[in-house]
Amino acid sequence: MASISARGSRVGMFIQAVRAPFLTASIVPVLVGAALAWRAGVFNGFYLAVVLLAMICVHLGLNVLNDYTDYRSGNDNRYPKISPFSGGSRMIQRGYLSPAQTLGLSLAFFAGGIAALLYLGFLRGWAPLWLVLLGLFLAVFYNAPPFRLSYVGHGLGELAVGLGFGPVIVLGTYYVQVQRLSWEALWAALPVGLLIAAVVVINEFPDYEADKAAHKHTLVVVLGRKRAVWGYIALLVGAYVTVAVGMVWRVLPVTAALFFVTLPLAVRCMRGVRQFHSDAGELIPTNAATIQLHLAGGLLLSLGTVIAGII
Repeated sequence: MASISARGSRVGMFIQAVRAPFLTASIVPVLVGAALAWRAGVFNGFYLAVVLLAMICVHLGLNVLNDYTDYRSGNDNRYPKISPFSGGSRMIQRGYLSPAQTLGLSLAFFAGGIAALLYLGFLRGWAPLWLVLLGLFLAVFYNAPPFRLSYVGHGLGELAVGLGFGPVIVLGTYYVQVQRLSWEALWAALPVGLLIAAVVVINEFPDYEADKAAHKHTLVVVLGRKRAVWGYIALLVGAYVTVAVGMVWRVLPVTAALFFVTLPLAVRCMRGVRQFHSDAGELIPTNAATIQLHLAGGLLLSLGTVIAGII
């Protein structure tokens, strides 16, 4: 029993260290890209599996690297209150991993992701290499020097995540399957990118004091909590507007309207951030709901695309 308990504890620590619950951010755009390819009449399950492996490895590498860089900057050491959505994994602060081990784990994940991407290039060609390089640049230098996009801030960090976990992954996944790009794939990637950018912004509210002290110029730090509320709301509204415009312009199928099933959840998120933008504890349900909104919205957009392919 003791060994089972110890094993379970190690698994739990690993999940916490890599922040596995946030992997939906990379899985959702892969599924959207795969659904679009299926509608185009091309789908290969093995290619999908390799893309998923590559994106998960890169995402895990990013999560762990962010812990390392925020520790080195002192940012994660400034949190008076820790929540599931702020302060990092705390593996270094609690002594479970040394900074060197954390950096090593990050590099191992990135190596696995790059190996999978190279394998895809060997199988499917190197035409989308610019997408791969852009995605890796955004992942590595989101927090890491010399660019430190999230620290330069003023929208660069949020844009990096929106692009990397929106158009870059959706278009990359689509190309691996279909061997070309399309306006439909680009347009379908926009709401996915806007929603994941909203996830980043909502998680910046509880980080406000620590980010400000570390000179991390997130949108919430630059705008202040009250004005940043409207930036967050604009991202959510923008996601629904892009889907609606895509349907009107017939870039997206009518069945993409399934995306609007999530509208009540979005309204709840808007109310939550307006009421609790300065209360980290009370904001936790809104943090969680924003992640749920991104997941549900992406899955429903994928489902709507598959249904369009059937009918």
